[in-house]
Amino acid sequence: GRPVLRSEEKWEQTETELTVDGQRVDCAPFVYLMLHKPAGLLSATEDRDQRTVLDLLPEHLRRRGLFPVGRLDKDTEGLLLLTDDGPLGHALLSPKRHVDKVYVDGVVDQSDVEALARGMVLGDGLHCLPAGLEPLEDGRVCLVTLREGKYHQVKRMMAARGKPVTYLKRLSMGPLRLDAALAPGEWRPLTREEVLSLSRFW
Repeated sequence: GRPVLRSEEKWEQTETELTVDGQRVDCAPFVYLMLHKPAGLLSATEDRDQRTVLDLLPEHLRRRGLFPVGRLDKDTEGLLLLTDDGPLGHALLSPKRHVDKVYVDGVVDQSDVEALARGMVLGDGLHCLPAGLEPLEDGRVCLVTLREGKYHQVKRMMAARGKPVTYLKRLSMGPLRLDAALAPGEWRPLTREEVLSLSRFW
């Protein structure tokens, strides 16, 4: 099965445990974790003043040099991949597809769907590639599918349409889907199949 872990629990990556002078040593080549990022934490490896997503992990994993692949805003929650696999992590920083569940102040209509599908040029000159917009729940909630990950892109596009975002949750990143069993702040290792899907997708 796929264990769901909370920050105080310890993940044993293999059945064989190596210790040196009584201290456990991680010996797997790379670690890949799926985190359900809660709102209020920075997607960063360290910060002098604020808590980061790495603060949710036990010490032996923090020592591995894990980093978040891509960034979610402090007030955004959802899927975040943590790894110490530098080559794969850097390859994934240019996403081909991710899906956000977006709550807006207003009602999304067909004109908004068409505007995102055409691609948008924002007031500051930012060119956005065509994106998918699927209204849900009377148009106040929608799914936004992006092929790029520019700074605050979803919020900026929806604001340009007069529908400012009030809440945003990342549901997927490429082939990875947020595990519904993970509550905010919980994490689990990726399955072998999920790791392989990432290497094949990019």
